[in-house]
Amino acid sequence: MNRIPFGVSQFDSLIGGGAPPGSVVLLAGDAGAGAREFAYTSATINALGHANTDQFDLHYGAVDSCASLPEEIHYVSFTASASEIYAEVTHAIDEKLATPASEAMEFEDLSSEYFQLSPIPHDWYVEKRRTITDLGGSHGRRDILEALGDYLTKHASNNLVIIDSLTDLISLPDEQADWHENSMLLKGMKKASQSWGGLILVLVDQESLTDTQMGELMGATDGTISFEWERGGNERARTMFVREFRGVLSRIEDENIIQFEIEIQGDGLDISNVRKIR
Repeated sequence: MNRIPFGVSQFDSLIGGGAPPGSVVLLAGDAGAGAREFAYTSATINALGHANTDQFDLHYGAVDSCASLPEEIHYVSFTASASEIYAEVTHAIDEKLATPASEAMEFEDLSSEYFQLSPIPHDWYVEKRRTITDLGGSHGRRDILEALGDYLTKHASNNLVIIDSLTDLISLPDEQADWHENSMLLKGMKKASQSWGGLILVLVDQESLTDTQMGELMGATDGTISFEWERGGNERARTMFVREFRGVLSRIEDENIIQFEIEIQGDGLDISNVRKIR
């Protein structure tokens, strides 16, 4: 396959069907500006392509001849369970789409590894109490980066993986995962993804980073899509632009496109207007 759809139909059509296989893409945004909704749309629409083709055709359309849907859709969270993620998704996407799509997704909750060294009570982040049998089958504690690495090694090949979110890792104490380790994680992920051949989307809160840190993350990934609020008159608009992306940015530049205005409706995020250089 030459491309993997993001699941945002108009955007995919502008960039030749989607992302090049093997891409690690940073979704960086201001709070509420659309990065998270982009991730939810990508996971939901791609999953819908497996779960309900009629609904997929209605809300996305035909997949580009140069693209193929990912084989599986995986959603990895460091702090939320599958039910919590589903509840958040339904705030942005209609349940008639989110429900069948969720059945075609695999959710991975890494809360146990994330919170294990914190003073947070165990019952707060584990949905069911572990039995003596569970404890007996456990072979030591994995740290959070090891747990994420193991999961990607097993599930990233030819698949779409959403990682929610890098901000959670950055906020950990340095003895658990310092800035250098997080940066190296993305560099290693970028290298490994070339053989995996799938698409990895990594959410991060842009407001929590310095310009230098943002530059490091951009350099450690294949592409960066930024989401910001823009004020015009008395209204605010969500905007999206591709800051860097191998195999994608050149296509947009050929069309002299500089920015996308986006909107969020019942079937997820989509482009409402394209601004070109004049």
